This record gives sequence, C-alpha cells and structure tokens, in this order.
Amino acid sequence: MSSIFIVIMATVFFLWGYKFYAVKLEHLWGIDKKRPTPADSKFDGVDFVPAKNWLVLFGHHFSSIAGAGPIIGPVIACIVWGWIPALIWIVIGTVFIGAVHDFGSLMCSVRQGGSSVADIAQIAISHKAKIIFLIFVWLALILVIAVFAYLCADTFVKEPKVVLPSLGLIPVALLVGFLLYRRKVGNILSTLIGLVLLGGLIFLAGSVNIPAAGFNFWVIALLVYCFFASVIPVNILLQPRDYLSSFLLFAGVFFGYAGLFISRPMINQPAFVGFNVSYGSMWPVMFVTVACGAISGFHSLIASGTSSKQLPNEIFARRIGYGGMVTEGVVALLAVIAVCAGLKGVDLNVLLRDVGPVNSFSKGYGALTKNILGGHGGFIAIIILNAFILTTLDTATRISRYLTEELLGIKNRYIATIVVIAAASGLALTGAWSKIWPVFGASNQLVAALALFVITCWLLSHGKTIKFTLMPAIFMFVTTVAALLLQAKKYLLSADYVLLAVIVSLLALAFYLLIEVVNVLYFKRGKNNA
Repeated sequence: MSSIFIVIMATVFFLWGYKFYAVKLEHLWGIDKKRPTPADSKFDGVDFVPAKNWLVLFGHHFSSIAGAGPIIGPVIACIVWGWIPALIWIVIGTVFIGAVHDFGSLMCSVRQGGSSVADIAQIAISHKAKIIFLIFVWLALILVIAVFAYLCADTFVKEPKVVLPSLGLIPVALLVGFLLYRRKVGNILSTLIGLVLLGGLIFLAGSVNIPAAGFNFWVIALLVYCFFASVIPVNILLQPRDYLSSFLLFAGVFFGYAGLFISRPMINQPAFVGFNVSYGSMWPVMFVTVACGAISGFHSLIASGTSSKQLPNEIFARRIGYGGMVTEGVVALLAVIAVCAGLKGVDLNVLLRDVGPVNSFSKGYGALTKNILGGHGGFIAIIILNAFILTTLDTATRISRYLTEELLGIKNRYIATIVVIAAASGLALTGAWSKIWPVFGASNQLVAALALFVITCWLLSHGKTIKFTLMPAIFMFVTTVAALLLQAKKYLLSADYVLLAVIVSLLALAFYLLIEVVNVLYFKRGKNNA
C-alpha cells in the first residue's frame, strides 16, 4: 500500500472536518466576533491575558495538548492490532469526537467567563458533579506532573545533549515574551529572534558539555521550573515558551512528510493483525491506547484551563479548539507512517519490546527523514518529544493550581502551587507513580467522556441541540468503562489490589457523575418537551 495515498486520503478527511463539520459547531455555539472574551472582560495580567496574536495562542494550546501522547499511543496501536484499525480510529475519532470535545470545552469555558470544565459541571449539572469532577481531574493531573517530570529527568540523565535546547528555551521564551508584551515588538520579528536562538541551542547541543547531574536533581529542578511557570503571568513565560515549542513540532512534521514524499515508501507492515491479541481486544483496548491521537480528556482541561483565558476573539475558537486537535491527528498519522513505512525488514513487536514506542518512532522518523536530515533525524525527534513533555508538564501544573484553588478554597496562588508540587514530587521521587500509571490511559479517556457529558448538559441548558456531543459521550463512556473493567479483572486475578482499588474508585466516581448527568438530561429534556 502506498503511504502517499494513505496520507492524502487522511488529509482530505481532516480538511473536510475543519472546513465543514467544524462550521456546524460554530453555528451551534453562535460564534460572535463582537462578543468580548474573558481574556478582555476579566483581564488581570496574570491568567486572563489576551494573546497578542491567535498564532501565539495556537502555539501554546497545541504544544500543551500534544505532548508524547499522539506518538506513543498510535505507534503501539498500529504495531499490536495493525495500521488500518489504528488509522481509521485516528481519522474518524479526531474529526467527529476529539475535535468536537476540544472545541466544545473551549467555547463552554469562554461563554462561562473562562470557567474550568469542573465549574461548568456545577453550572450545567450540580454542585456534586463539580466536586466529583474536581477530585477526578486533580488526581489525574498530579499523576501526569509526576510521570512527565520523571520521564523528562530520565531523558536528561540518559541523553544529556537534549538538556541545552530543552532548558535553554526558557530564557529565550522570557525574551520573546518581553519583546511581545513589554516592548511591543511585532509578532514576526519577535518570533524570528526566538527561533534563531532556539536553532542555535539545537546546533550547539552536541558540542556543549552539560555537567553530569543525578536523576533526583533534575526532578527537583523541573518541578521548581513548574512552580515559577505556574505563578508568574502567563504571557511572560508559559505562553511564549509553548509558542516557540510548537515550531519544533511544526518543523518536525514538515520534515517528516517532506521525507515521505521524497522517498515514497510503501507500507510494509501488517494492515490487520487480529481483533483479540495478547495485548487486549481491539475494542475497547485499542481505542483507549490510541488516546491523544484521537481524543484526550486532558485537552478539555487545557481548553478550559488556560486557552479560554487567552482567546482574543471568538472568531479564532475553531482554529484553536478544532484546528488544534486536527493538527494533533496529523501528528498521529505521521507516527503511524513512520513505523509502518519508514522501517523495513524490522519485526515491530520485537522493536516495541526492546526499545519502547518513543524510540520505535525515533528510528522510523530517522529513516523517513534520512534524505533531508542525514543521520540526525532520530536525535531531533527526541528533542521535539522532550520539548513537548515539558510544555505538558508546566501547563498541567498551572491547571492543577487552578483546581487546587477551587477544591481546597486556597486563594493564594503560591500556596496552591506548592501543594501541587509537593504531591507530584512525592510520586515522582519515590517511584510511587509506577504503581498507578497503568490505569491512566483509561482514566484519561474517561475524563473525555465525562467532559462531553458536561458539554452536552450545558448545550441542553441553553436550548441547543445535543446531537453532536451526546453520542460521542456515550461511546467514550462505554468504551472506557469496558477497558477499566477488563483491567480490573486482570488485577483481581493477579492479586494487585492497589490498582484494583484505584479502578473501583474511578468507576464509582464516574457512575455517580453519570447518575447526575442522566437526571439532568431526563429533567431538562422533559421540561423542554413540555
């Protein structure tokens, strides 16, 4: 099968979704470019700050939602079940579920004054729903911060060459933020200065010796960075850093697809392996495994946590919310092509077992881009992935600070951030995260299902049709609950009672919230039909 043909067909479908399906969502929410956004109406110079340019916000949003998710999940899925089922779910899931989820989360938050999805749950459902959602999401975010701090620190220890471009981007971002917002330098010139400096950091990465440091040192250093990224004004560090990081991924995607069109490789890996494999059944396990490649609950937290507070005009919501997820689908597509067409004569199952999904993608990407980047493609891929792990890390910390303020009633942002950092450092430094991480994939998708239910209830409360969100919500809820039940059975048989208890707790919270949702849907639909 021609990889070029697959890419063209998938791209056409992505474009159709953005140009036509997303317009239906704009009409549903009644996008009004004259309506003030929370960034303007609630401007505070710290969290509510309108982005200087929609591209700056897109860079922040996309960098925050991307992470390593659209690489790891699709790579595992196409190796385990075959590239056709993985590709179909990535394309269809992105257009009809993931992008709808992201756009809906963003617009609901914008219409509710920049409120988090948990606050929207209280407005559209009940106070109990808000508390349940807050607890659910807060625990998930603390786990994300701990794991990403661990992974980034581990990369710094094993690949010290990535330290300079990864951490050197922080002062570069501060400079760009200063130029954009304090000196009022134009967006193009500020961006060019930042990119030139970033390119210099990457060029020097192999020749500058970074002093050796231990794992614990890097974990602590990363969490200290997260503290400052959480509390200082969003337009000073977080926004410009994520914006510049997005160019890394854009460049990576460009070189990946350019290498693909130059070499025109055929897909040489199995199109379909089987429905029931040792890793698990295609449904529901594959849908949960692909995760961010099609839909992710984490995106609703970004959209309603930081992006809604920076949106300069509603007219850009489709570009940020729907367009950001479609772009992530393009990245997931590249991951599938990289391992299934870039690697020839390789047993992908053995490769996955020996080096893991990230390095499997790195090798495939290196093969695709060999004609352009020579032998540096694999290293550049690791730099890109690590940069996005950092963007997810600092954004997750800021959102966790918001949720901590809501959940615990802490009004001081410094104290709230300390609570977050303390909880995450305990999991990261002790390795306790590894005991509960196996259930994160399903719990993340469950957050997406619950967020879709919240969006559905919000639409219903405003007298709008719910056909675009209710069926995706039901599908994602049933799928993730089924995946969690399979995991519960596995842990019961292996007597792993810690993970079993975590799953039972997640399911209990999810079903309690579902009861609240059903009550609202039944009552309000009945009232509307009366």
